[in-house]
Amino acid sequence: MTVKKRPSDLSSLERFNMYYREKEAPLPNSQKMKRFVWNPKTRQFCGRTGASWSKIALFYFIFYAALALLVAICMWTFLQMLDARQPRWQLESSIIGTNPGLGFRPTPPEVASSVVWYRGNNPGSYQLWVKELSTFLEAYKRDGKKTSAGQNIHNCDFKLPPPAGKVCDVDISAWGPCVEENNFAYHKSTPCIFLKLNKIYAWKPKFYDSSENLPEQMPIDLKEHIKNMTAYDKNYLNMVWVSCQGENPADRENIGPIQYLPYRGFPGYYFPYTNQEGYLSPLVAVHLQRPKTGMLINIECRAWAHNIKYDRGEGMGSVHIEIMVE
Repeated sequence: MTVKKRPSDLSSLERFNMYYREKEAPLPNSQKMKRFVWNPKTRQFCGRTGASWSKIALFYFIFYAALALLVAICMWTFLQMLDARQPRWQLESSIIGTNPGLGFRPTPPEVASSVVWYRGNNPGSYQLWVKELSTFLEAYKRDGKKTSAGQNIHNCDFKLPPPAGKVCDVDISAWGPCVEENNFAYHKSTPCIFLKLNKIYAWKPKFYDSSENLPEQMPIDLKEHIKNMTAYDKNYLNMVWVSCQGENPADRENIGPIQYLPYRGFPGYYFPYTNQEGYLSPLVAVHLQRPKTGMLINIECRAWAHNIKYDRGEGMGSVHIEIMVE
């Protein structure tokens, strides 16, 4: 409880302030706001004098300048530890690891979807997929351009690997029906799907060294293909093989015959990837020659090499595609 002092108990200064200071009438809210923004008597802006604002501004200037300097020093130190041409952590030491994923194009607009659906007799329906593929393959078109990347490209084969400092060309111009001029065969209800291995720096595939030493799970038609190719030329063993088939018995009946271009796999002379100038991932064009129309076909495409792990549930070493042509 506050006890009110009697006038006789007040000091001389308190009596002076009590009897002689100027009494101010209560201000309305609008005037209080104006007084808060600028008080001409005390010369305060937003409750602080110029000196107070100067001290605060000086404090924050020094604080943020020191913070920016600390960040700059940390960033400079971090950049000194990086190599512009190769990652610091590679293969087993990296987050990506050593098991390349298999991807396909064209990809649906929905990120979580893997369905390629269209009407073969409707140009507006299949042009979406044709444009998607054309955009993806734009980087593979040379068109005679004399760029630094183009000058770095070499025409390779199994007996002619790329020279030092060169990369192998991926010539998509002669892949039969799977070319842009042919709408990638979508208008004929026989669509083409392009497969690619995700790039992992310095990763080298471990090829199957013999056509007699192939996994039991490998499709029979792929085993026969490997035997036929390697009987002609043993160099074809240096290949990351690819197989595509229906996931279920019904899908295998509906998928029809499949053509692979230019090879049924990714040639070994494209590996390893070391961030070379002009490097392009090798591709395999998968041409579905007679898929059953009006049916949703579930397809699993898988890459085959000793060091490519396979797990359908985790999507390792394979890719799931759904095709529906009406």
